[in-house]
Amino acid sequence: MPAKTLRIPTTDGQADAFVALPDRGERHPGVLLYMDAIGVRPVLEQMARELAEHGYYVLVPNLYYRHGPAPVIELPAYLTKEIRPAVFAQLMPLIEAHTTERALRDADAYLRFLTAQPEVSTGPVAVIGYCMGAVLAMRTAAAHPDQVAAVAGFHPGPLVTDAPDSPHRLVPKLSAQVHLGLAENDLSPEAFSELNQALDTAGVGYTSEIYPGTVHGFTMSDTDAFNASALQRHWDRMLPLLDRTLGDC
Repeated sequence: MPAKTLRIPTTDGQADAFVALPDRGERHPGVLLYMDAIGVRPVLEQMARELAEHGYYVLVPNLYYRHGPAPVIELPAYLTKEIRPAVFAQLMPLIEAHTTERALRDADAYLRFLTAQPEVSTGPVAVIGYCMGAVLAMRTAAAHPDQVAAVAGFHPGPLVTDAPDSPHRLVPKLSAQVHLGLAENDLSPEAFSELNQALDTAGVGYTSEIYPGTVHGFTMSDTDAFNASALQRHWDRMLPLLDRTLGDC
C-alpha cells in the first residue's frame, strides 16, 4: 500500500501529513483523517493504510505542525495509565494552542489540498476523527457542507458544551451523514441525549451509539484503552458509511 509524507500549505506555515492511498492507478475518493490528542504516529498511519486498502486516499495531517513535525513530543511505544499524566502534561499546551479559529483555518487548507491531489476523484469527501479529532471532524463538516458527505467520530472530545459554538449547535449546518461511536465515559447520559436530539431536530442522517465495555481511546492499539472488538465495530460502522456516501465518486 503506497504511503508518503507531504507538506500542506496553510495560512500559518506548512503542515506535515501522512498519506496512504491504494496502489491502483485510478483516482479515489478522499478522506481527511483527524488524529487524536496524542498525535500522528505508527498506529494512526496503520489505520490510514487499512482504510486505503478499501479504496480511499487518506490524508492524516499533523495538527500540531506549528510546533514542529510529528511526533512533536517524544512518545512512548505504549501508553499506560501510569505514564499518561506525564505525556499529557507535555501535550496540553499543544492541545490548548489548537484553537477553534486555527482548526477551521487549517480545515480549509486540508480540504483544498486533499481535493487538488491528482489521485483524488472529484466529488465529496469524508472526514473522520478520533478524540479531539472527532470534534474537529464535526466542525469541518459543518463549515464545508458542500464538500463533506460523511463524518465519523470515535471516542470524541466534548461534543456538547455550553459554548455558543458547541459542536452539537452546529449540526443544522451539516449535509453529511454521520456516525458517532462513543466510549462509555465520553458523555453523560444527559449530554448524549442532547446530542441526539440536536441531530434529530436538524434532520441529519446519523447513527450514534455507546460501544459497550469501552473507555476513551478504545481504537488505539498503542494504549491500554484499546479494545479489539470495539475497533472492529468501528470499521463495521465506518466502511459502510463511506461506501454509501462516496461509493460513486
